Amino acid sequence: MLRFAGGDTGAFEELYRRHELRVWRYLQRNLGNRATTDELMQDVWFTVARTARSYRPIARFTTWLLTLAHNRLVDALRATRHHVHLYAGVDGSDGLSIIDQLAADSETEPSEGAQSQQHAAAVLAAIKQLPSEQRQVFLLHAEGELTLEEIARITGTNFETAKSRLRYARSKLRQLLQEYA
Repeated sequence: MLRFAGGDTGAFEELYRRHELRVWRYLQRNLGNRATTDELMQDVWFTVARTARSYRPIARFTTWLLTLAHNRLVDALRATRHHVHLYAGVDGSDGLSIIDQLAADSETEPSEGAQSQQHAAAVLAAIKQLPSEQRQVFLLHAEGELTLEEIARITGTNFETAKSRLRYARSKLRQLLQEYA
């Protein structure tokens, strides 16, 4: 980001390439509406470009970026007064969501593919059943790979609240997905 702020346009392309999917999935899994997600994505990245010169690395870039995305999400939800619709996702080292991982793991055997699709659907359904505050914390942790300190800052809560919400979310997910364990 500092390179981009210094005039290196290639650095912006690199930032976008590294973080595009993570931000898009976070927004999409919160909204469930592709058009709104695309609009917010554009707004987030315009904000990154617009505020580059004032950017100060007081936190990880990912934390700052997901804070922008979270704030745009909250604004959009307030403006439309819709309920939050969150979808599952856990980032793996290869950049795939848990749904993508389940599907990829089973591409060799058709019977395993059907089972993975069932698991993916169960994960989606379980995530949807979480209270919105727990879903947001869970997705910021799983999708954004953020620490509890970073999540607390983004959501405007204290560390203990973020920690409790994540613990309750995990507990509820374990309970809901018990048959797949």
